Amino acid sequence: MNTSEKVYDAIVIGGGPAGASAAIYLARAGHSTIVLDKGISSGALGMAERIVNYPGIPGPVSGADIVNAIRSQAQGFGATFITDKVIGVDLLEPVKTVYGNNGEYRARVVVLATGSMGRQTTIQGEKNLVGRGVSYCATCDGAFYKGRPVAVVGNNDEAVEEALFLTRFASRVFFICPTRELKGSLASQLLDHPNVQFSPSTTILAIEGERAVEAVRVRSQSREERIAVDGVFVYLQGARPVTDFLGGQVELAPSGCVKVDSNARTSVPGVFAVGDLVCARIRQAVIAAADGVVAAMSADMYLR
Repeated sequence: MNTSEKVYDAIVIGGGPAGASAAIYLARAGHSTIVLDKGISSGALGMAERIVNYPGIPGPVSGADIVNAIRSQAQGFGATFITDKVIGVDLLEPVKTVYGNNGEYRARVVVLATGSMGRQTTIQGEKNLVGRGVSYCATCDGAFYKGRPVAVVGNNDEAVEEALFLTRFASRVFFICPTRELKGSLASQLLDHPNVQFSPSTTILAIEGERAVEAVRVRSQSREERIAVDGVFVYLQGARPVTDFLGGQVELAPSGCVKVDSNARTSVPGVFAVGDLVCARIRQAVIAAADGVVAAMSADMYLR
């Protein structure tokens, strides 16, 4: 793990339209800013294939193109984007610490922009087998499956990256993709890997096993199949605010969204939240971007 003693002015968790827009304004104000993100296609906008209603962009254009444009602008002002999955935080001290799979990061301000694509355990058998073969972190648990077959379920950058990591250990990686195509910078590397079996347009029906994972049951083109595996790594997207890494340190509404005031401030001083993560009635990319600006300007005042 890479651990830096450097204390940044601001850490933005999430690099979608909200997080990247916050990074633009923070960096332009002269604040040292890093953005921690799992990859463009891990967010709602990044996964959208066709956008025609984003102001100023006539379209049609992919969501990934819009996100890339906002990121490039933020980088132009000095923000640094780091690919890492945040697994925990310590927000209650004046200098906040963010824990990722690849390192620890510290800053005086944290902007939460993780979106609302979290999910509950919805696959049959998933909940009962969490920790007994079902995992959500290959870099955490991959080494346990040396010489054993595993399945990876998903279609985003995170799923691809984690599957490639698992090829170092697993005897076989069955990549179960709910969509017909797999996009992303590492997709071709995964598809060409001799140790990966790619199953497009495939739905996972159940994870089977009594005391531990024994197999997955899938369906593709009306044909069901049982695949024997010892581990299942799930990277499907959902529609719940992604707050599991917060550890109860920030006040949430009963529905699970983060409560903020009109200046994007959370219940913790120096911690702001934006975009689909917060309690709001309307969820649109342009509103998320505006949220990011509000949070950045509030954070700028806090940092002075």
